[in-house]
Amino acid sequence: MALKSTIFKANLSIADIDHGYYADHNLTLARHPSETDERMMVRLVALALHAHELQTRCNGDATLAFGAGLSDADDPDVHLTDYTGAKRLWIEVGQPDERALTKACNKSEAVATYAFGPTAEVWWKGIETKLTRLDKLSVWRLPHSAVVELTALAERSMQLQATIQEGHLLLSSGLGTVEIEPLRWR
Repeated sequence: MALKSTIFKANLSIADIDHGYYADHNLTLARHPSETDERMMVRLVALALHAHELQTRCNGDATLAFGAGLSDADDPDVHLTDYTGAKRLWIEVGQPDERALTKACNKSEAVATYAFGPTAEVWWKGIETKLTRLDKLSVWRLPHSAVVELTALAERSMQLQATIQEGHLLLSSGLGTVEIEPLRWR
């Protein structure tokens, strides 16, 4: 019998001061049996960092949601889809290969990747030159220590507040606060 995904619920209040975006998002995250709490929380962070694009990219005429993730390699981890069905933003987390990123750039208006983990620098050094022709792609590095701290906030039912100011994300709940400063590699 196959293991089923674990369902997490998150009420995420976002105050993105950098972009003037303030909203509450009620989210459902399905954590694949092989997905870690770190990866699941990075998906949540990526969504928070790009939530403003509902307004800035789509003037509110879109949906921002989690994809199938590890269950479907051809689906983004997070996506912004307009009401015509076009993918306006495709977000991958982890260390995807060049082929997956090229495919994402062909299917979406913009692609963002959030690398994390102790081997992220090694992955980037190996793939950086292969991605030079992908103009739609941005690549970010999340500090490993901050990602490890995120796991302390993971609960089946989460009440989270995300404040984004000067490129920093402060994610907090009743369990604590984590500050993340994403580093843009590309």
